[in-house]
Amino acid sequence: MHRTQFSVSINVYNGDNPIFFKEAVKSLLQQTLIPDEIVLVVDGPINKTLNDVVSQYQKNKIFKIIHLKKNMGHGEARRVGIENCTFDLIAIMDADDVSRKNRFEKQIKVFDSNKEISVLGGNIEEFEDSIDNIVSIKEVPSSHDEIVDFTKRRCPMNQMTVMFRKSNVLDSGGYLDWHCNEDYYLWIRMIKNKFIFKNLNDILVSVRVSKDMYSRRGGMKYFFSESKLQIYMYRQNMINTKILVQNIFIRIIVQLLLPNSLRRLFFINFARTKKV
Repeated sequence: MHRTQFSVSINVYNGDNPIFFKEAVKSLLQQTLIPDEIVLVVDGPINKTLNDVVSQYQKNKIFKIIHLKKNMGHGEARRVGIENCTFDLIAIMDADDVSRKNRFEKQIKVFDSNKEISVLGGNIEEFEDSIDNIVSIKEVPSSHDEIVDFTKRRCPMNQMTVMFRKSNVLDSGGYLDWHCNEDYYLWIRMIKNKFIFKNLNDILVSVRVSKDMYSRRGGMKYFFSESKLQIYMYRQNMINTKILVQNIFIRIIVQLLLPNSLRRLFFINFARTKKV
């Protein structure tokens, strides 16, 4: 039976956990709709244990493995992966998350029925230590208009759930370097270019979180990255002065003033839909 072909883009670097990475790849290979291609970018030199895991996939024809000589960072590695994908539909996957078994089946069904959609994501559940220890659910708006409005304040897509049209992404400049916000920056530019977004109301990926994750959501470098993105939207006439000031003020509180322990509570209780 004919069906739409698609690629998966996934990156791995020396700091990734080999066990978590293997679980992530396993979730791709056990889908109800198997990818036609998995483009794996090895971002710089990796340790022997991680390299042994990567080597297991070299004989599998579904994999296209690309080794970068030095660590280029998330945005550049993502760009290389996408440019090397064969098919126009590309699913994004992170190296320590677990995709639900019917994720791709659901997404391809939507793309096949709606040719206007450029970017399709969904909700995630976040777990600590064990995949059964769900600490929160991150829901995102579903319709295009809701997504556009949400973008004015926060990133509207859970990147690790996203599937998109390569041609539309490249038409918007692709992934460009923007510290920890390469995806948000891309969605903003695609919205400016009038591409259509949608999120499924389903949980598509189980996402591993830790105390380190909350620390990475704070600090001066992260604050400046997010604030510059808000200023960019302001200059693009996507937000007004009032929203700009509100957005930066909130980020001063959350990213600069809150200690990690309180930042974790903020994310779980106010920036997520807490699991009951």
